[in-house]
Amino acid sequence: MSIVTTSTPSSSGSNEETSAVAERTARRCAETALFMRDHVLSLVSHDLRSPLNAIHSWAYVLDRKIDTNDATAQRALEGIRNGVEQQVKLLESIVDTTRAETKALALKRAPFALRPLLDETIGDVRDALAVRRGVALELNSPLAAQQMDGDRERLAAALWLLVAFAVEASASGATVTLDADVDASTFRATVAWQATSAALTDAALPHVLENFARAQATQPREASRISWVLGLCKRIAEAHDGAFEQGEWADGQPTTLKLRVPLAGA
Repeated sequence: MSIVTTSTPSSSGSNEETSAVAERTARRCAETALFMRDHVLSLVSHDLRSPLNAIHSWAYVLDRKIDTNDATAQRALEGIRNGVEQQVKLLESIVDTTRAETKALALKRAPFALRPLLDETIGDVRDALAVRRGVALELNSPLAAQQMDGDRERLAAALWLLVAFAVEASASGATVTLDADVDASTFRATVAWQATSAALTDAALPHVLENFARAQATQPREASRISWVLGLCKRIAEAHDGAFEQGEWADGQPTTLKLRVPLAGA
């Protein structure tokens, strides 16, 4: 297995290379914010519809129990119904309409080599954040000439976010490891590091992700839900018929982010 450790910036990097890294980083940050917004709106839409459906059902039960001659009770019931209808229309006209832009994620599939993508990811995160944070990056992978059929740009964004988030959540002197390999049909990438909540929210440290996104990631998660900032990873994995998994978070303990994507589209 080949191991590439990157902990210092390349001294031979040209101005053009530095500019290209800065441009890709800015684009990745914007994409992360866009997909986080979409992820949050999806949660809002789902979580609001459940109680609204319950209110609507109980209004139907009350309608059968309330005296039709009781004008006050009938007005109260009508108010409940109107309130539910207004909330549903609000979800449809604002939340669902806003999500429509990214709900159906278009992919531009083409064959591409995996190893250059991994090297580019490590290099970009190293130059944009890891060196300034004093965090070492390691790439452990036997991949050489292996290829996959997928949307390279989308997958590059997902891998970048995996590594960048881990660096954001690491203390100075820590090491973030990206393990990547393939089996007969799947590309697998796992980022491992030691979770440090304070590193995510320390304003004195360099950051590339939004304050709000980093702060929310330190909060307890419900069931199997992921941190909002990682919505991009989930959407891109699922668009490729793959899966994304965020490991349990315990401050000071090892944790992981895992991405699995079929090597070829269905």
